[in-house]
Amino acid sequence: MTGVLDGVRTIAVLRANALGDLVVALPALTALKDAYPDARLVLLGGAWHAAFLAGRPGPVDEVVALPPITGLTSRSPGRPAPQELVGRLRGRRFDLAVQIHGGGRHSNPFVRRLGARVTAGFRTPDAEPLDLWLPYLYYQHETLRFLEVAALVGAEARELEPRLAVTAADRAELAAVLGEPPPGLVALHPGASDPRRRWPARRFAAVADRLGRPVVVTGTREEAGLVAEVVAAMRRPATPVVAALSIGGLAALYERCALVVSNDTGPRHLAAAVGTATVGLYWCGNLINAGPLTRARHRPLVSWTLTCPCCGASGVDLRAERCEHDASWLAAIPVDAVAEQAEDLLGQG
Repeated sequence: MTGVLDGVRTIAVLRANALGDLVVALPALTALKDAYPDARLVLLGGAWHAAFLAGRPGPVDEVVALPPITGLTSRSPGRPAPQELVGRLRGRRFDLAVQIHGGGRHSNPFVRRLGARVTAGFRTPDAEPLDLWLPYLYYQHETLRFLEVAALVGAEARELEPRLAVTAADRAELAAVLGEPPPGLVALHPGASDPRRRWPARRFAAVADRLGRPVVVTGTREEAGLVAEVVAAMRRPATPVVAALSIGGLAALYERCALVVSNDTGPRHLAAAVGTATVGLYWCGNLINAGPLTRARHRPLVSWTLTCPCCGASGVDLRAERCEHDASWLAAIPVDAVAEQAEDLLGQG
């Protein structure tokens, strides 16, 4: 560990993945900005980061949207970082480059090519070292993992749970698309990028019917079928919201909700970060890495299923190949348990 570095005017941070990945990194980004308030913090991310963070209060001053790069922003082989991009970033003469984008096999060589005065981040045994580094071990909460890296350069955490500002533009978008949300609104988000992380859709409907509140069901365009299944299964009317809002507009919607019930996915992180109470449905391994760190306003329900419900393949052996089945690993979580936590949180409002 070192203290705060002298003469840091520019900081590059590599974190170029999805919504939830950004949100869990916010405490570390905030800690870096607090430790270096006069430095320009540049996030090396994607085009969606640039659109979402433009004009949004927070620790990120600028986003450089990276193109498809193998191991960083693309799984396709043969996509090296363009020399023009690397040259342009080297020309920024970063004083500090921070890698919070995995174990480093692909990301550390990229970060080292930036030519920063000091580099810091993670390292698996097969990755190149950085100037300051920590071992990357899979089972660690992501927020705490990133804060450990920030601490390598003297940055201390202000808070553990991420916080994200909702802007006037976000609220205006919500009003234009959906109008004035009703009081006591509950949002359900039945999707997740990995089908195994999805609680059965009809159970979301059962919970919502028990709560007796106005309901919206949110989802991406790819999740339209799931949203429709939840709405159709409900005895009470619900409003589907499928790809109708930007991420900022979705943040504004969740801000107006009394509760969000969601699988372990980016929207749950987004809802919590704008201050809304959440009930999250988690597989046990994902809870370790991405669950809420506090319980006053956030209640995770946990499935302890350790093997594939179809073939028995291990879900906890990091050396095992993923099996071909997409059955839910969350089906062991009962409706009663979810409804109980939802009712308790709603009763606090």
